[in-house]
Amino acid sequence: MAGNCGGELGGEVGSAVLEALFAQAPVGLVIVDTDLRIRRVNTLSRGDSGAAADGLLGQPVAKALNATDPGGVAAMARAVLSTGVPVLDRLVPGRPNAEPGPEHVYSVSLFRLQGNNGRVLGAVASLTDVTERERERARAAVRDAARKEIGRSLDAITTCRELADVAVPEFADAVVLDVLDTVVRGNEPPLGPLFGDEPMQRTAFKSATGPPRAYSAGGTSRFPYPTPYTQSLGDLEPRLVTLDETTSWLAADPERGRALREAGVHCMIVTPIVLRGAVLGIAGFYRSVRPDPFTADDVVLAGELVAFTAVCLDNARRFTREHTIALTLQRHLLPQGNVSQAAAEVAHFHRQAEVSGGWFDAIPLSSARLALTVGEVAGHGLHTATTMGQLRTAINALAALDLDPDELLARLNDTVIRLTAERSALPPADPMRDEPLRATCTYVVYDPLNGECTMACADYPPPVLVHADGTSTIPDVPRGPSLGDEEEPFAAARIRLAEGSVLALYNDGFLEAFRAASPETARNRLRQVLSHHERPLNELRDDAVYSLHGADRPQDDAVLLLARTRILGENQVATWTVPPSPEEVALARDRAVRQLADWNLTDHSLATEIIVSELVTNAIRHGTPPVRLRLIKDRFLTCEVSDASPAAPHLRHARTLDEGGRGLFIVAQLAQHWGTRYTGSGKIIWTEQALSQQAVRQPER
Repeated sequence: MAGNCGGELGGEVGSAVLEALFAQAPVGLVIVDTDLRIRRVNTLSRGDSGAAADGLLGQPVAKALNATDPGGVAAMARAVLSTGVPVLDRLVPGRPNAEPGPEHVYSVSLFRLQGNNGRVLGAVASLTDVTERERERARAAVRDAARKEIGRSLDAITTCRELADVAVPEFADAVVLDVLDTVVRGNEPPLGPLFGDEPMQRTAFKSATGPPRAYSAGGTSRFPYPTPYTQSLGDLEPRLVTLDETTSWLAADPERGRALREAGVHCMIVTPIVLRGAVLGIAGFYRSVRPDPFTADDVVLAGELVAFTAVCLDNARRFTREHTIALTLQRHLLPQGNVSQAAAEVAHFHRQAEVSGGWFDAIPLSSARLALTVGEVAGHGLHTATTMGQLRTAINALAALDLDPDELLARLNDTVIRLTAERSALPPADPMRDEPLRATCTYVVYDPLNGECTMACADYPPPVLVHADGTSTIPDVPRGPSLGDEEEPFAAARIRLAEGSVLALYNDGFLEAFRAASPETARNRLRQVLSHHERPLNELRDDAVYSLHGADRPQDDAVLLLARTRILGENQVATWTVPPSPEEVALARDRAVRQLADWNLTDHSLATEIIVSELVTNAIRHGTPPVRLRLIKDRFLTCEVSDASPAAPHLRHARTLDEGGRGLFIVAQLAQHWGTRYTGSGKIIWTEQALSQQAVRQPER
């Protein structure tokens, strides 16, 4: 009896539950038979489908959702009937009949129905509209992608393209970003509002359907008034705009309007790119392929994407500005162009990297000699470029003292040590305090009178020497310590170069650009290119650069300095030995005047006569024999007087009643430059007088 009552109660409860499910359940329920035809639907299902129950009965199961892919829904249901394995939370797109506009997303779960005898009766499908949930999930995915993908570089255009890559096609069918031209170049953005006629660069464009001609990236753009673009730039607020045949503002911008219609754009969001009240540009998000329009929530998401991009874009702008300043500083700290030299023909190549500390120089020295130097300060950035400028200035100052290469590097090493000590005294918060200062350098001095070349290296690649017969060698130059190291002293190597020899100085960055397996392999490739030494030097330099095979921009500067040597002819140099007698001074003056007449430089006879008289007199009175007088004619008229005494005279300003002491002062007034150079056998006092271009080019007799 109890069992019967329980059975009756159970049957009654079962019937009540079944009726409640189909009348009051918060999810849609659909029962289908083995032919996948709808046999019963609940109230929610009828509401979702927009159809009456009678209209759905007997219809295929996909009709309950008006599924976009009815075949896929049928295959899913058929698999459940055949295997008995249920399907849980499968997302199915559909468009209810009552709402022909936006597409909905349904969560579908399918279970097989079986009788007591195991016979398959059909299946039950539960349907839940999860459109808003999925839209929010999609928006969250776009936000997450933006945090990961946008701002990975400090380049303004790359940052804008990253936003476009994130938004298309997950959020929009097309994205266009226009950034103020002044911002792209690193300058401060203007405060809003803007009028829309400010020049903007089309920094990014991406479309899932192809590029409309009005939106292709590159070039500059302006926005006619009045349009949603100018309105957003004016009040700095985003705009959700629907486009149809009645849209009136398109007439103000016919070209853009034509492109929007051709692309089938039906909805767009226009958002100004603003940071702390300053306007960086404007972004446009467009939908044309997907039929559902943007919503208010989408406007919020577009604003978040643009706001995040604005921060990254401003960081890129600041970096661009600092980078431009550093590159400009580095450029102005390096020599400009190839200056004509009497000692050698010079050509250089310098490819800047990320504001590195590479330098090169060709420094004219006294007596027609030439100094060549290539060096590098380790590191990147403004401080590295500044340190490079300090060391290059120090090299030029030390070169004016006519120091031998090994001695110059020793003095330069002392300078680096002092700069390092200054860094260690910086405040603890200064990032330069703990940044090591390390520099490397090669310094070469070439004398065109005898072809002697003296070179020294501070932890730098050895030069490549191409001889006049086309063979090449690597000079055996002792590789000293890097500058700033308190180690063993520097050593110099001396070799003789024939006229027409090519000397190549380079840095590690240039060798790395060859993409060779080792520095030695890269050096051999450079030697092979330079073996065609008979070609003009600029062409030889270009051939060396072309052999880099389109290498990517290196991390460090790539520097190459080429010099083709010259030997001064006998008709450009005159040398005499002066006996240590006061009577020889007059003879020395006469010899100098006659030589100037032979060189057609009689305009310089008076000044040269006084210079020779004063210098020879000083050498005889205060120096040590032998005394020699030498005149050199190249770009300058050089007068040298040498003796065996290491003591050098000093320029003094004689008082009114003094009988002497004015000689060197007079020499300094008559000459453009003068100085003292020490040699292994004594010293040389030299002066230089400027010659006109006509005098330099005139033929020798």
